[in-house]
Amino acid sequence: MPGGSSSRRPDVRDPVQPFVAAVRSIAEPLEAGRPDELDAILEAIGDTPLVMLGEGTHGTHEFYDLRQRITRRLIAEKGFRAIAIEGDWPDATRVDRFVKGGVGTPRSALDEFRSFPTWMWGNQDVLEFVRWLRGFNDGVPLDRPRCGFFGLDLYSMYASMEAVVSYLERTDPSAAEAARERFACFEPLNANMQVYALLVHSGRFESCEPRILEVLDDLRRRRESLARSSPDYEFFSAEQNVLLARAAESFYLAMLRGDPDSWNVRDCYMFDTLDRLRAHLGAGTKVIIWAHNTHVGDYRATEEAAQGYLNLGQLARERYGDRVYLLGFGTYHGSVTAATAWGGPPELKDVPEAMAGTYEDLFHQIGLPRFFLPLREARDQLVASVLKRRHERAIGVVYNPGYERFGNYFRADLVDQFDGYVFVDRTSAVTPIWIGLRAAGQPTRRAA
Repeated sequence: MPGGSSSRRPDVRDPVQPFVAAVRSIAEPLEAGRPDELDAILEAIGDTPLVMLGEGTHGTHEFYDLRQRITRRLIAEKGFRAIAIEGDWPDATRVDRFVKGGVGTPRSALDEFRSFPTWMWGNQDVLEFVRWLRGFNDGVPLDRPRCGFFGLDLYSMYASMEAVVSYLERTDPSAAEAARERFACFEPLNANMQVYALLVHSGRFESCEPRILEVLDDLRRRRESLARSSPDYEFFSAEQNVLLARAAESFYLAMLRGDPDSWNVRDCYMFDTLDRLRAHLGAGTKVIIWAHNTHVGDYRATEEAAQGYLNLGQLARERYGDRVYLLGFGTYHGSVTAATAWGGPPELKDVPEAMAGTYEDLFHQIGLPRFFLPLREARDQLVASVLKRRHERAIGVVYNPGYERFGNYFRADLVDQFDGYVFVDRTSAVTPIWIGLRAAGQPTRRAA
């Protein structure tokens, strides 16, 4: 059965003990409530202009809370001016408008994140951060850049196409009509991209990619005229939405081929979006990324690389070297918000004790409730104590604790995968802001 117990702990002769001793010697305790709790993390990040903050699950309160508090300090103390999340571009745009002075409330700013998985960004921790970021931006002088909020992911294909048409309707009605006609290529399939991919793959339906590219070419040809009638960012956002639609179409076709093709299409798109965003905001703009450990941690240091996978953190390191800082997060046990099946409601699920011999199990033996490991600085010390790759846990939006031994662990060299690592021994589930949590197997109750 998954999970650990004291009877399964290695004894003093076990070769993992040097590893535990090495970690204990460099671990920086994170004491909740202390104003200097995060100082060691901020010091390790230093002047790095690109910081990726991970998470071992998509539904753990402590990960979201620590991540948003680290982000606050990076913004307030180190001048970061953009947050890019593992969320879709048009969904994040509403938050971006609000935090930069737009109408509404922090809660209404998150309204676009009501599709599955609602709790991933529609939770109390993100709500608290959006409220804080609006207050911070309100205090920024008008001649200084405010901190933005952007999406890197590609699931919002139809919302992105609608956003493009909406933009063109305001700026160039004839171009809007042309874009609408081209996007209509997808209409016969009633927005079912799985059916679309099957028909294109079988040769029974013509790919719509050329029509998307026509919209993109037309948009770019009109750049100069559109610039006279709309802010530069609005054109950039419209262009990004067309690029998202193109990448999403490729993603659904790649899904038929299976992993790693579909995974790589997605992570390459996220990296390209990050690159475009940095170029648009200015080369000197400091950016924070919020995404799962499996996107943030360098895949070259995992068994996934041998199967042909790559990811966002790897691509960033290859491009930027030590100008990017990768911070992972993990836990030993607790609870998590996740669904039993794709598209299902959020449920409160137990996270069993980590399997014996995994990184999480060894970190549990350190005996600290939460701590930070400066892996980059202590790499040589830790490499000497690690005898082989160990298993690391990763929990997504769909989770079945009973089967986690078979689907939630992969081998990795942690010291090469991340530059730093935060461990929280016992964690708790995030609280969704729209749908009440249910215990597994119990009816869902709507929040008041």
